[in-house]
Amino acid sequence: MNFAGSDCSVHPTADISTNPITGDLMEVQGQWMEVFESSDRRDAGGQDGLPRSSTLTLTPLVAEHPPPPVLRSQPLVIRRSRMQGVELSSSVPSIPNPFPELCSPSQSSVLTGSPSPPRSDTHLIKVFGEDSHSRSLWVSPRATARDVCRMLVQTAHCSDQENWALIELHPGLGLERVLEDHEVVVKVQAAWPPEGDTKLQFRKNYAKYEFFRKPMLFFPEHMISDSADVTKGMTSAELIQNLLQSGTCPEIQGFLHVREPSRKAWKKVYFFLRRSGLYCSTKGSSKEPRHLQYVADLEDLNVYSITNSRKLYGAPVDFTFCVKPSKDRIRAQDLKLLCAENEQTRTCWTSAFRLFKCGKQLQCNYQMSLSAPRRTEAVSQRCGSDASLVAMDFSGKAGGRVIQNAWEAQSAEREEGQAWRVRRTCSQKPVSGRGLDAVHRTQPWFHGGASRKQAQRIIEEQGLVDGMFLIRESQQHSQCFVLSLCHKLNTKHYLVIPCEEAGRKYYTMDDGLTLFIDLLQLVEFHQINKGILPVCLKHPCICVAL
Repeated sequence: MNFAGSDCSVHPTADISTNPITGDLMEVQGQWMEVFESSDRRDAGGQDGLPRSSTLTLTPLVAEHPPPPVLRSQPLVIRRSRMQGVELSSSVPSIPNPFPELCSPSQSSVLTGSPSPPRSDTHLIKVFGEDSHSRSLWVSPRATARDVCRMLVQTAHCSDQENWALIELHPGLGLERVLEDHEVVVKVQAAWPPEGDTKLQFRKNYAKYEFFRKPMLFFPEHMISDSADVTKGMTSAELIQNLLQSGTCPEIQGFLHVREPSRKAWKKVYFFLRRSGLYCSTKGSSKEPRHLQYVADLEDLNVYSITNSRKLYGAPVDFTFCVKPSKDRIRAQDLKLLCAENEQTRTCWTSAFRLFKCGKQLQCNYQMSLSAPRRTEAVSQRCGSDASLVAMDFSGKAGGRVIQNAWEAQSAEREEGQAWRVRRTCSQKPVSGRGLDAVHRTQPWFHGGASRKQAQRIIEEQGLVDGMFLIRESQQHSQCFVLSLCHKLNTKHYLVIPCEEAGRKYYTMDDGLTLFIDLLQLVEFHQINKGILPVCLKHPCICVAL
């Protein structure tokens, strides 16, 4: 090896091995440079002053004993016995929490009482409440809407298991429908669009099987088709009752507004709903086969109610519904939009669609709903139906007697209302205003500062059944309340006014004729007496937080 600036050649006799320790390496380099400089001095200091070529041989600096090998960091090998110990410690079953509702955060959407980890064949579903909070549940692939409702009733600690339902909501399209109790929830979700706002909602629905109890209210005579059964001497009421008991439905006919697929205009068309499908007439209300046009098959069809249809689809009125094949994904261009003249007509059509599609299965679902655990309150036990209440007279000494005369019964009802007014609980201390607020604010039928529009929406969503009610604070009158009541598919509102008599505060709805010490007493009275209301209070509108 040659060094620049000199003729000194270095021929190592062996490879130079250096100690990787830093101190030794610097020492070797110092010795190397020292030898090189001394050779230059000898060449420069020759006798003739001429540069001479010299050969320098370096011997490697080899220690007497080789240095120990460097110990670098290496991955630690875990023995098999150690791995087995970890597996055994992780396989110890955990003790379940007996009070999951006390330990889970209020905002959490995951059910802490659900098994963890879930089985491989379970599915995670998310259900929303009416307050926009949600809860996630692990369900089996065959879990029905009835099964999910029972799980949510137990989780939310509902006071009763009656009239709960799962609602399929499509907020972007304004669609909603009640899942039938026998429908498999996982299959329903499989038909949803992958990127959409579709969700399930858990809420009360009193109208799910109401057409079995009051068929004439849901199927008016003018909408029943002129079939051969009617002409055989059978009335419309008898026909409907027999058909519902057998799990079917009478043929329905009537005018509906239909939205043309290629245009945004609505056209009035005469429709027929039969067991074979949905038809429309191309010539007025003609039933001749050459004038009937096939529209849809009922076996593979779902019917949805539409909210805010005027704004979304330009419907002539708000009583709009649509039909769609159940196996296809929901798209706006695939919807068959129909609009009725009023709520009763829309309810008739949607109920007939359900009966024609499910048939006997709906009858079985209704019988199973009757066998569900009932509420234990005394009011619900004695107010199961109007027929279970009779007028009694206890004025005689021989005991009570049943009043058979209808006029005498009405007179006794008026007298009872007057007697209620003069009753006083003098032994009780007057309750402060704050205490009165605490009484009704804890009741499920009280909805705080809900507006008139919100109250109507809640009653419509929960079924529009006679006797549905809620109480809310009045937004126009200070310190007053409003009783919102459903009667004949319409919502009526009654003002509850506070008044003072003999130094005590009362509430009244009839200008002081009947007084109540609080709203709870007002509700209990009207659950057994109509008073000025068209119907007794039966079904409170309840909103449960999940």
